[in-house]
Amino acid sequence: ILKTLNSWFWWENIWMPINCTWADFVDREGLVFPKPHQLYATIPYAFVLLIIRFFSERYVAIPLAKALGIKNVRRVKPQPNPVLESYFRECSRQPSQSEIKGLAKKCNCTVHLVEKWFRRRRNLEIPTVLRKFQEAFWRFSFYLTSSIVGFIFLYDKPWFYDIWQTWVGYPFQTLLPSQYWYYMAEIGFYWSLIFTLGIDIKRKASACACRCLDFMAHVVHHLAAIGLMSGSWCGNYVRLGTLVMFVHDTADFWLEAAKMFNYARWEKTCNILFIIFSIAFFITRMILFPFWILRATLYLPTYYSTTPVIAYFLFNGMLLTLQGLHLYWGYLIFKILKRFVFLK
Repeated sequence: ILKTLNSWFWWENIWMPINCTWADFVDREGLVFPKPHQLYATIPYAFVLLIIRFFSERYVAIPLAKALGIKNVRRVKPQPNPVLESYFRECSRQPSQSEIKGLAKKCNCTVHLVEKWFRRRRNLEIPTVLRKFQEAFWRFSFYLTSSIVGFIFLYDKPWFYDIWQTWVGYPFQTLLPSQYWYYMAEIGFYWSLIFTLGIDIKRKASACACRCLDFMAHVVHHLAAIGLMSGSWCGNYVRLGTLVMFVHDTADFWLEAAKMFNYARWEKTCNILFIIFSIAFFITRMILFPFWILRATLYLPTYYSTTPVIAYFLFNGMLLTLQGLHLYWGYLIFKILKRFVFLK
């Protein structure tokens, strides 16, 4: 069964134009092609990035946070109590007054002590400002680095200025070393984000519905990003893939920088950075992505092939999913800007 599924998955008609086979993608003089098995390396690269994240958060982010005036607040842990802990995890984090009285009788203690226990236990669930700053610093560092490196990799490439060049010579386009490392780093980074989704900062419990929606949006985004990058690697859509990654990263580091200064209570700096992020977001996600990238993936392929392969519909479906997320996040950003302008 696995052998049959594997043969179906790698069926040539899914991935490449008519009259092309996987045998055509064997390295030869002057041509090097991306190979699917190389994607296994992204998992070890993800753990390397997690190690880098650990050291950067501890030895760079913490001193920087102290320099900006952010203090490490130590929360008081409640006394161990199996009954209250079980109720907190399985029933309610904010029990009613009658429930507190019942728990007080069950634990043979005062109502005041039960209230204080739940208050301290809830506080442990809320991340400290320093923890938020550390996470924002890591994302800022990666997005800024990837944006700079991506520009260095792309600025002298003809397809960076002429989107038609992404299809010239396709599918027999040689893989450049810069494209290999760009892909490995980006896919490894999104794997690392998935590995840490359970421990990364979430919204407060009072915004449970928004937190769930935001969490699911991030899961969908990360999986779509990994699926897109991995699929574009296998189908040798590397030129377009690097453009998609560059367009996404160039706005994100502005948001993380704004969050860092927000945690430091540098209000004016935060506001300026958020406005810059909003402008960059709408330019890259609402203009360049749909009218530059999607035009190159939806419209231009019809000029080099009259019979689109199945991958054409799969990749464009995922790209349109990403654009749907862009519209969702753009709506949230617009609401914040509206409040910022009209309500100060």
